[in-house]
Amino acid sequence: MNVLVLNVGSSTLKFELVRTDAERMAEDRDERLARGSVEHIGGEAVLELAAGGHEPRLETASIRDVRAAVEWLLRWIAAPDSGVDIGSVGEIDAVGHRVVHGGEEFRHSVRIDEDVLRRIENLIKLAPLHNPYNLRGIQAAGQALGPAVPQVAAFDTAFHQTLPERAYLYAIPYSLYRRYGIRRYGFHGTSHRYVAWRYRRLTGAPREQVRLVTLHLGNGCSACAIAGGVSVDTSMGFTPLEGLVMGTRSGDVDPAILEFIAEKEGMALRDVEALLNKQAGLLGISGLTHDMRELLAEAREHHDRRARLAIDVFCYRVRKYIGAYLAALGGADAVVFTGGIGQNAPEIRARVLEGLGAFGLELDPEANAAMVGEERGPITRATSRLAAWVIPTDEELLIARDTVRLVLGLDARD
Repeated sequence: MNVLVLNVGSSTLKFELVRTDAERMAEDRDERLARGSVEHIGGEAVLELAAGGHEPRLETASIRDVRAAVEWLLRWIAAPDSGVDIGSVGEIDAVGHRVVHGGEEFRHSVRIDEDVLRRIENLIKLAPLHNPYNLRGIQAAGQALGPAVPQVAAFDTAFHQTLPERAYLYAIPYSLYRRYGIRRYGFHGTSHRYVAWRYRRLTGAPREQVRLVTLHLGNGCSACAIAGGVSVDTSMGFTPLEGLVMGTRSGDVDPAILEFIAEKEGMALRDVEALLNKQAGLLGISGLTHDMRELLAEAREHHDRRARLAIDVFCYRVRKYIGAYLAALGGADAVVFTGGIGQNAPEIRARVLEGLGAFGLELDPEANAAMVGEERGPITRATSRLAAWVIPTDEELLIARDTVRLVLGLDARD
C-alpha cells in the first residue's frame, strides 16, 4: 500500500509517502517514496521536496490555503520528473493524518468517518491552535482524492490515555475535571510510542518487562515513563506548555506567576499565556535564540553567560524528570533520547546524564560523541546497570503503519 502521511499546521504542511504492507512492516522494509514540507501557506510558500533517498530540493509557489497545498503536492508526486516511484495519484491507497488532540475520546488511531470528524471538532476547545488545521488537512485530502480513499487519524495524546488517575489528575476540585476535562493529556505520544517499540526491536526485550524513560527533546520537549509498552506518566499536561524547558515554552512554572506578570506588566492573562508559549524557554532565558545549536556555539565561542544559563536550566530540568520517573517506575532498563536535540547534541546528552551514576548509569563518552542522528546502539558502557540510547524518532512511519493496519483490519498493537 502507498500511504500519504500528512501533518498540517496553521501555515505548514509536512508529508511523507510510504510504501508498506504487513510483510514489510514485520521485516522493517517499509519504503519511503517521498518526503518534505510546505512552509508559509497563505502566500509565497517555500517547498522542500525529496523523492526516495535523494537530497531535498527547494521550490517556491503561490499557495493560498491547505487545500491548494495538498493539490499542489499531489500534482508533484504524480509528475514524471518528480522522481517519485508512483504512476499516478490513483496509486495512493490511503492517507494518515497527525491530529494533535484526541482528548479522552481516542485511545488509538482510528479510521476517519463522519462520526470521527464530529468528535475531533468537539475537541477543538482543548486544542484551538491545532485541531482546526488538522481537520482542514483531512477535508483537503478527502476532496482531492475522493471518498473512496480511506483516511486515518493518529492522535498525539492517544498513547498517554493509559496514564492512571494518580498521574493524570490535577489537585483541583474534581468537579472541574468532570465538567471541563481538565487533566493531564500529554503530547508527542506517537514519538514516545515509536522509540519504545524500536528499543524493544533492537534489544529483543519482551514488551511486558521493559521499563523506559523516553525523552523527546527538540523545540518542543517532553519526557515519558513507559512500563509494559504503555505510558504511565508524561511531562506535558493539559496543554503542551507544562513540563520541560523548551525552545520558546517555559515548562513548569508556579501558576500564581501568571497573575503576577499580568498585574505588573499590565497584560491580559491570554497575553501572559502567549508570552510563556512563545517568548520563554531557551529564548527567554538566553535573550538570544531558541536554537540549541546556536546557544552551544555562543557558550563555547563567546562564553555568553545567559546562553550557558539557558543550557544549564534546560539540562537540569530534564535530569529532574528522569529522576522522578525512575522513582515512579521503580527503576528502568534505559533512558532513550530522541528529537532534534536528543538525536544530535552529544554535549546536551552528557550534561543531562551527569549525576545519574547513583542509578548505575556509566556514560561511554566516545560512543556518545559518535552518536549524531544515527542509530548505533547504547551510549553507555557494557557494565552500566542503567543504559542510555539514542533512537531517531519516525512518527510518520508509525502513522503509515497504523493506517495500513486499520485499512487491512490487522492488529494495531506494536
